[in-house]
Amino acid sequence: MMIDPLHSILAMIAAVCGFVAASALARASRLAAEATAQRNLAEARARSFGLLSRDLNSMGLALLGRAQVLAAQSSGEEAGRAFEGEARHLLALADAAAEEATGAVPARGLKEERFPLAPILREAVAIAGAQLGPGMRHWRIAPAIENLAVTADRRALRGALVQVLGRAARATGEGDVIDIRADLRPHAASIVIEDEGMGLAIEDLAPAAHDGAADRSRGLGFGLSLARALLRAHGGELVIEAAPGIGARAFLSLPPERMAAHIA
Repeated sequence: MMIDPLHSILAMIAAVCGFVAASALARASRLAAEATAQRNLAEARARSFGLLSRDLNSMGLALLGRAQVLAAQSSGEEAGRAFEGEARHLLALADAAAEEATGAVPARGLKEERFPLAPILREAVAIAGAQLGPGMRHWRIAPAIENLAVTADRRALRGALVQVLGRAARATGEGDVIDIRADLRPHAASIVIEDEGMGLAIEDLAPAAHDGAADRSRGLGFGLSLARALLRAHGGELVIEAAPGIGARAFLSLPPERMAAHIA
């Protein structure tokens, strides 16, 4: 019996369409499963950071209360001040963890704007200084910074600055100097923070750690990890050079087009 060629062609087309439809359905199911897995991971991450924020806040408040009681005693004034600084640092990390729990960095879109650099630096210095409690550091902001503007997420950049300035403050002693300046080069524009502290090395933020190898985060504290994530969300990087007994120099680098002379 002869088979109608038209029927054969139609059957072949139907078979091909069926195969394409089945493949599309399988791909859609796979994508939906991947999206669900990513959503579940994001929710678990948010819960983890939420719990971390709650615990840090609880510990920070408890330590702050004990530090203030200790500082009120004549024999424990100096220790009380030191503990108060650490308590304020814990509270600052609690705030950062709370932001991360809401997907603040880097999942949320950056709200970029152009603004003068000096005022945001002064805000960050004030916050980092407050975390020390009564402790005193000499913060020196280079005059040339007054003439610069940056294009970034204002809140994110301030957060990164607070974390790095806080590290410098904790690594230094009463009355030590912390210098803040800008370094503009063709390949990068950096905010440079130099201190006269202990010069403790941070392996994963040393220049050798940025040689194109896989991402490294072992040994980083939460604050510096957050600062690095904030800078990377802007296409930048965080590098810290340290010399034991001499001090440290931190580079908060951004793409060169993000920092330029400020025109009022």
